[in-house]
Amino acid sequence: MREQLLIVVFLILATAFFGEMKVNPFNSSFRFSLGSAVFFFGLISFATISPIFIGVCAGLFVAGFRIVLDMLTGQTTLSDSLLVHIPAAFYYISFALIARIINFRRFMEFPIRAGLLGAALDFTSNAVELFFRHFFGEPFALTYQIIAMMLLFGILRSFCVIGLYNILMIRHLRTLGEARQQELERLMMINTGLYEETFYLQKSIAYIEEITRKSYDLYSLLVEGKKVEPHSALYIAEHIHEVKKDVQRIFSGLSKLIGQEPLRRRLPINELCGMVIRANKKYAELLGKKIQFTQACHVDLSTDHVYALLSVLNNLVANAVEAIPSSGSIHLQAELEQSDLVFEVTDSGIGITKEDADWIFHPGFTTKYDQHGNPSTGIGLTHARDIVQSLHGHIQLVGSKPGQTTFRLVIPTCQLLRKEERQ
Repeated sequence: MREQLLIVVFLILATAFFGEMKVNPFNSSFRFSLGSAVFFFGLISFATISPIFIGVCAGLFVAGFRIVLDMLTGQTTLSDSLLVHIPAAFYYISFALIARIINFRRFMEFPIRAGLLGAALDFTSNAVELFFRHFFGEPFALTYQIIAMMLLFGILRSFCVIGLYNILMIRHLRTLGEARQQELERLMMINTGLYEETFYLQKSIAYIEEITRKSYDLYSLLVEGKKVEPHSALYIAEHIHEVKKDVQRIFSGLSKLIGQEPLRRRLPINELCGMVIRANKKYAELLGKKIQFTQACHVDLSTDHVYALLSVLNNLVANAVEAIPSSGSIHLQAELEQSDLVFEVTDSGIGITKEDADWIFHPGFTTKYDQHGNPSTGIGLTHARDIVQSLHGHIQLVGSKPGQTTFRLVIPTCQLLRKEERQ
């Protein structure tokens, strides 16, 4: 509102000032001035301000400005000055009123039509001013020459204003076009870089899958007490090292492309939940599933255990995505209960049978198979449980049936805070 008032003040000041750059073609107080052109330009340029408000303010101020000039120069009496300059106010008021009635700004996309319509507005407003001058007793004879001159000045002023407006708009659009072109080129470079990084990501994903299988096979052999060949551990170490190099290279490339600062080590719980939801939305899109994600994580708490919580929550939400056949919903909730931070992940998937519910946290247990029939390693929930237990918390399946499965994660808040914050 304040900005609009400043615009109106500037416009009426400019209108009054340029209104003194005039010609009096009829040997009377009636004038053609640049003030009318300035007023017309302001009327079409500031679309957010009411034309009638601009017209009334400009008309009253111009009349008052001219009366004050007469008083300062002592050229005439106050009563005579009022009769001479009050009719000029009706020019601006009638111009703005008609422009508002016909919604003149909608014609700005058609310059020729707008120019002709602007000339008609100018001519009509001048006719209104002449009528009030005659009404106030100023002798005036309307002739064909006067009408022709009014039309000529109206056409000149209107097309000059419309032309200047369109020149400025073209320059503005050209500047915007150049800025958008630069942004498009920048995005294309980023896209090219991202396209290159996807190859390394695909390679890393394949390596990680193989490492996971080999690691679980090694774990099974150790549990059974069988002899383990040293090269098995060496094979895993070599592949992990390869993945590490790829991840470092990808991280470096992405950081350079996006120009981001390194990830903060401390995040609010609400922001962390948002990251989980956004990541799994993309995962659902990748799987071709239509899933509605919602969250209610209005917890005023921040933590340094970002990676641990991300790992657990991502595991639970990703499992929920995989449990939904084609469409459904997932809700992530976080709240404080006394001295604990409690997360709940609820999905509308197929559910977990009572027999399977007793085994889901056991290493190696899985109900998921890939397209080739190979089982998953079944260590996702086991890993999540171990992380939670390291934070002195617990994770459990609180209920499962077709259409509603809920996992509950409870962690003492003292484990999520820094040592100095606990004191």
